[in-house]
Amino acid sequence: MIYKFKSKASGDVIMLGKNGDQMLRIIGREPAAKGIIEVDAMPAAIAALKAAVQGDQPPVEKSEDETPTEADVGLHQRLWPVIDMLERCLKAREPVVWGV
Repeated sequence: MIYKFKSKASGDVIMLGKNGDQMLRIIGREPAAKGIIEVDAMPAAIAALKAAVQGDQPPVEKSEDETPTEADVGLHQRLWPVIDMLERCLKAREPVVWGV
């Protein structure tokens, strides 16, 4: 599954299913094909995502000739677009939806 998070206040954020599931669990939601993050829930979601990013260990540096793998992409790199989206939507008072 692929998640496409949408809002009137921001561009779309697309995440692979595994990463979208992880993000939703971080903010205290069960992964689902459809959903909404209401404006009132955004401050807590932003705080949870930022806390998860703070606890993320940076990936080990590889030499230039080594091929990057999925493990080389840190949680902070996967979550910053969602954090940015939620901050913009909170400011504009617009919800974030997916699967609709």
